[in-house]
Amino acid sequence: MKLSIITINYNNAAGLKKTLDSVAEQTYTDFEHIIVDGASTDGSVDEIIAYSQSPIANRHKITWISEPDTGIYNAMNKGIKMANGEYLLFLNSGDFLIGEDVLEKVFENELKADILCAGCNVLDNGKVVWTSNPPDKVTFGTLYRVGLAHQSTFIRRLLFEKYGYYDESYRYNADIEFWYRTIINNIVTTQRIDVIT
Repeated sequence: MKLSIITINYNNAAGLKKTLDSVAEQTYTDFEHIIVDGASTDGSVDEIIAYSQSPIANRHKITWISEPDTGIYNAMNKGIKMANGEYLLFLNSGDFLIGEDVLEKVFENELKADILCAGCNVLDNGKVVWTSNPPDKVTFGTLYRVGLAHQSTFIRRLLFEKYGYYDESYRYNADIEFWYRTIINNIVTTQRIDVIT
């Protein structure tokens, strides 16, 4: 399996539905979808059940859990441990894929790198206010100045086994620490994908 999409959610049923709908409409199907819910009480679980029982469940594997966690990075680490794909994409509740063929566009490229960096639109009230366009080479300066958008960064799953999971002692920015640990300290390979996801 080429890809595991991991979605983290807690009491964001409306945002979660938007995320699930964008994944459901993908024409690319060589992926699984893992949803890690933090024991939501707002109807999120109903959205997950409906999604997992819909006809889309026949097109790609859907796995989900709903249980308390100790924070977003604990939930993300749970998702990583459940994943089987070669690459992981964290598309959390409220995030969405820009079009139905976006994953096809990503995976039609010749992919060789450990971390694939695509573009990401940032919206405010439904309008694009900024587009993250990663450089050809990710450097310390890139990470310091603009970082990488997790919603459009595909990470080889084996990196977590080799270099460790997200450091849950960080309440914020454990993903940024992971970029420094892998890209800067261990010089893993990156590749720019000229697609806005």
